[in-house]
Amino acid sequence: MREILPEAAPGKDLEECTSPELMQMIVIRHMERVIHEHDLAPNFVSDGCSLQEWIYGSVRIKYGINPNESISLKPGESVAKTAELAYFEKIMLELGKIFKRHVKKSFDLFVHLPNELPLTKDGHRPVNELFRSASDDLLKKTFDELAIPYHIVGGTIEQRADKVSQIIGRKPVMSISDAMGLAQQKYGQMLM
Repeated sequence: MREILPEAAPGKDLEECTSPELMQMIVIRHMERVIHEHDLAPNFVSDGCSLQEWIYGSVRIKYGINPNESISLKPGESVAKTAELAYFEKIMLELGKIFKRHVKKSFDLFVHLPNELPLTKDGHRPVNELFRSASDDLLKKTFDELAIPYHIVGGTIEQRADKVSQIIGRKPVMSISDAMGLAQQKYGQMLM
């Protein structure tokens, strides 16, 4: 969302965004995904799907619009539901219906990479470990609800990449270490 943030909420960090600003970014991300999926159909591999946007908003209901403020919560606890969060929850429930229908029609397989790596402290992630765990749990529950096959792949980045290429039956076009180097380079440029 950090790519969308400057236009959607100029001058704000993600943790400063209001629920309407978050909804705008969630819908924009969904639209961008749908366009790219359509352009690449019928065969594409995607790093994520619209469920992630819906889950991101849905879990913010449990941990607050700014999850960094609820970092002291214990597992199973949630923030008090304000009028803003109650309204946001209704919107997210309805968006979830749309996003789930889209994903069910568009995807035939998922590979889930569980949170085994530490959170990057780059100032762009208003989430914490409880937020990440709740997001993972909701994602797996939604895969089951939609009856879309999925694999859970853990390990190092190299092990994950190798296993994913085996699952989808694709041979890498470059070495994993070269691909990681390019990704780090691009990521570094994004942060500038």
